[in-house]
Amino acid sequence: MIKTMNKLFTCILLVLISVSIHAQHIEKYQIVTEAGNIEVEVYPEKAPVTVENFRAYINSGAYHKSSFFRVCTPENEADRKIKIEVIQGGNVADSLLLPAIAIETTKFTGLKHKNGTLSMARFGPNTAQSSFFICINDQPELDFKGARNPDGFGFAAFGQVTKGMDVVKKIQSGEETEQYLIKPIEIISIAQIK
Repeated sequence: MIKTMNKLFTCILLVLISVSIHAQHIEKYQIVTEAGNIEVEVYPEKAPVTVENFRAYINSGAYHKSSFFRVCTPENEADRKIKIEVIQGGNVADSLLLPAIAIETTKFTGLKHKNGTLSMARFGPNTAQSSFFICINDQPELDFKGARNPDGFGFAAFGQVTKGMDVVKKIQSGEETEQYLIKPIEIISIAQIK
């Protein structure tokens, strides 16, 4: 009986050690805006370059007093062949921009553009700097081989909203012209949550 209990205890211990070794490291951040707070988690093991870039802008204070400035809605995307719903933020002064980063595609990371996904905005491949966006509803056309961007690389997803999608939707509903908010929503701060 004691040998059986020892074997069982050893098996349970090995399983727990294995689970802890393979557990993904997650960092949590709070985006404080004048419209409310958004909590996100980011995945440095899956998207290390993108997460480090996001961290660098946070640590430099560059996001302080930046804003959510662009919104894509069903109404303002009506004329586009491939429609998306996102809010875009993180516009910083040119003097605060860091070098552009290599794109970590969804094929590489395994992350997909689902409802609440945090991802990097860009022009061409390897051009992302400070600007990021949050998906509203699933956006598969932003994944690798998605049709939103003609180059087919998609965008670099690196995190997920865990709290505050009501704030995201509130920002998306703001008055806009040609997708740019008439009154951008200030990002007061972004800080890591312990």
